[in-house]
Amino acid sequence: MNAFPPAIPEQMSASVYRGQSRVHVEQIPVPIIGQGELLVRVEACGICHTDLKKIQDDLLAPPRVYGHETAGVVVAAGPEVTAFRRGDRVCLFHHIPCLECFYCRQQDYAQCAVYKRVGVTAGFEPAGGGFAQYVRVMDWVVRRGVVKVPDEASFDRASFVEPINTCLKALAKARVRPGETVLILGQGPIGLLFTMLLRRSGIQGIYATDRIAARLETSRRLGTEQAWDAGETDVSSRIRSLTEGRGADVVIVAASAPGIVEQAIDASRPGGRILLFSQTSIKESFTLAGASICVAERELFGSYSASIDLQQQSAEIAWDKDFSVEELISHRLPLEAMEEGIRIACRPTNGSLKLVVHPQR
Repeated sequence: MNAFPPAIPEQMSASVYRGQSRVHVEQIPVPIIGQGELLVRVEACGICHTDLKKIQDDLLAPPRVYGHETAGVVVAAGPEVTAFRRGDRVCLFHHIPCLECFYCRQQDYAQCAVYKRVGVTAGFEPAGGGFAQYVRVMDWVVRRGVVKVPDEASFDRASFVEPINTCLKALAKARVRPGETVLILGQGPIGLLFTMLLRRSGIQGIYATDRIAARLETSRRLGTEQAWDAGETDVSSRIRSLTEGRGADVVIVAASAPGIVEQAIDASRPGGRILLFSQTSIKESFTLAGASICVAERELFGSYSASIDLQQQSAEIAWDKDFSVEELISHRLPLEAMEEGIRIACRPTNGSLKLVVHPQR
């Protein structure tokens, strides 16, 4: 059972985005909750590259508190909340669809207007809020976006439920079939989650690239047949040599780098499928020959954010001790080290992989 402070404080520490690609740890008011809402004490929040791009590229107006891979403990429940109570261990989804609009009927939940409203905040414009000591969970998220965490699961493990969900959703769109060859470009935390999920589902022909030796070694250990240094290998030639000259059936672009989408097209077979997962900034662009898609009958598509239909499945995978997500964590940081954490995450090395913030430290 978790220990609680005698009273909820009036002020808390938070890493506040103030523009110009900078965050500052400040004292701000603890959010006040209303009817149907929760106040959650944040115990762990993963640093996601989607948030990093918003900070580094100044994509949204300040001030905001980012962080959406959030797990913690309920410290207060507003009137009419019956499913959760003080002391419950939970993880949070910050986007929840309405389930009634055109896009929800098509299961394109991330395009739903309600989904686009962020429902978890530490203050200011809602932006996830997990890089703070407390977050307010709004009523529509409480109804469908809060998942209880079993006692035997760590908060670090629980912070992976949302990213696991996003990867499961992307793999469902990619329609990977037994016997197919899959090439994953990038073996950072998300690329490695793709590797682990594909291997867990029984897919054998998994190949991957990265530029960091330690990540390539981890990739091989977690499920790839081969993993190559993208700076030293002709990836298209290598994958063709393994597929009778065709190319990969599915290519997953799990990193952002100049030329990586073009490389994905070149490494895929005619009729193959190319999934863009990491191109989340409006400042990222690429140029393709139309015939490489049309004449070669390739599918090029994107996947973004989580699916409410996969909440239970993603949680069950996260709770499975054989699914070694905690092995991906290289750094556990207090809020005071947030600027250093952003620097590490944006300039990865052999010693860095997934960074998780512990706001109560």
